[in-house]
Amino acid sequence: MRRFWAAATAVALCTAGVAVTGAQAGTAARGGPPSITWAACSEGSLKAQGAECGYLAVPLDYAKPDGAKIEIALSRIKSTVPADKRQGPILINPGGPGGAGRGMAVLGQHVPKQAGAAYDWIGFDPRGVGASKPKLTCDSKYTGYNRPPYVPSTPEIDKAWHARTTAYAAACAKAGGALLDHMRTDDTVRDIDRIREALGVEKISFYGFSYGSYLGQIYATRNPERVHRMVLDGVVDPTRVWYQSNLDQDIAFDKAIKVYFAWIAKYDSVYHLGRTAAEVERLYYRQLDELAEKPAGQIGPAELTDVFLQPGYYVFGWEETARAFSAWVKDKDPAPLKRIFDENHEQTEGADNGYAVYLAVQCTDAPWPVNWKKWARDNWRVHRKAPFETWGNAWYNAPCRHWAADPGTPIEVDGSKAPPILLINETLDAATPYSGALETRRRFPRSVLLEGVGGTTHAGSLFGNACVDNTIADYLADGTLPGRVKADRSDKQCEPIAKPTPLAKHSLGERLRLVPPLRP
Repeated sequence: MRRFWAAATAVALCTAGVAVTGAQAGTAARGGPPSITWAACSEGSLKAQGAECGYLAVPLDYAKPDGAKIEIALSRIKSTVPADKRQGPILINPGGPGGAGRGMAVLGQHVPKQAGAAYDWIGFDPRGVGASKPKLTCDSKYTGYNRPPYVPSTPEIDKAWHARTTAYAAACAKAGGALLDHMRTDDTVRDIDRIREALGVEKISFYGFSYGSYLGQIYATRNPERVHRMVLDGVVDPTRVWYQSNLDQDIAFDKAIKVYFAWIAKYDSVYHLGRTAAEVERLYYRQLDELAEKPAGQIGPAELTDVFLQPGYYVFGWEETARAFSAWVKDKDPAPLKRIFDENHEQTEGADNGYAVYLAVQCTDAPWPVNWKKWARDNWRVHRKAPFETWGNAWYNAPCRHWAADPGTPIEVDGSKAPPILLINETLDAATPYSGALETRRRFPRSVLLEGVGGTTHAGSLFGNACVDNTIADYLADGTLPGRVKADRSDKQCEPIAKPTPLAKHSLGERLRLVPPLRP
């Protein structure tokens, strides 16, 4: 699933250092019960919040519990209520797979009504991610510049992408070694339960964004008696893991980007890019063709697609992308587009960590088609009706054809024994299409689904939408949920996260006021 992230990571996921060493990682490697040695976090928002950081040693291979160990990096912000009011730990995952979650322990402060204060908020970097050890990285420059167009309209483009994706899989085989055989979702679910043991509690709560919703589903399937509360925002369809999920996503992104094109057209007096959604859409695809013929410096059609992918995920950044596109169309100035691309595609050492782990999980959670003829047939079929993201998504996942580790069998999600949980999805969420939330609701008969009606934002809870956020607060406070209806639909409806209203010109102060509230 193309860059399966939550809004938390896309907007402002802060870093947090740890002031402990691998030698302090706990006693699990010495045969005792798992433990975490906590110490003050050394940097970032976690330090400002007085968070603690540490490591937990876990088996690389759970079939060999006394064998090689890896280390999971964690953070903790403790409950601030009296002991008799505390509700235990709540673990957070931002999605991905491959999203670093250690900085997300600060999420509790964004829960309204002080409902987050009753929990110990636990952030963690899943195996292979961020500060966890080892950290998987294969080729830091892979998602940078000088890439072919995504649509393989010529044999040369097709051949170039095959060469690139094959080489990346080979680089990961060399870099990952034995780790690649133990990167499935179920491995991380086992890590979560090992964290629970190390925290010394019978039950945990869990807050999962995007792919984190799938982690939550699997944990609740495996350990329903261990779940206290669970919030899943941007809900993965557990029956479509993962090849089919990407094809579903392609259709959904095409619908979402059309909503964005219509928004640009609504403000033609500001951006001057077309008075109708169809005009803006035609202009966008003309620019892709022109950039394929003559790139604007380092901005070619693949880079332009990636810049526009962000508005397909979130309403945050809609104005900036429209201004940048207008600057290119009207003034032939590619600098604003390049600035957006650079912000979302770092090329520093290890910058491909999230992508490498994404592949390591998705390529091995379930089998992928080996025969390229099936990929080509399916993606050309979908491309004909949804051209915006289909081939970009296909090449993003194509290394799975050559992945060094063998795929497993998807776990059958069964929430029949799980306690009441809260599901959240906007209707036109492209990364996790709404149909997945409905399927998960069916599989968790005590769950309640909250729908952001008509919205396109992906996994945007605790971003200031009072209808959504107060529902979360009530649930975390005492388990209160809206009533579950008998029909196969959402149980509660809220307005979606609001689309921005641009001004013709922004002073610095005006621009700052338009920035969405910061998330961890």
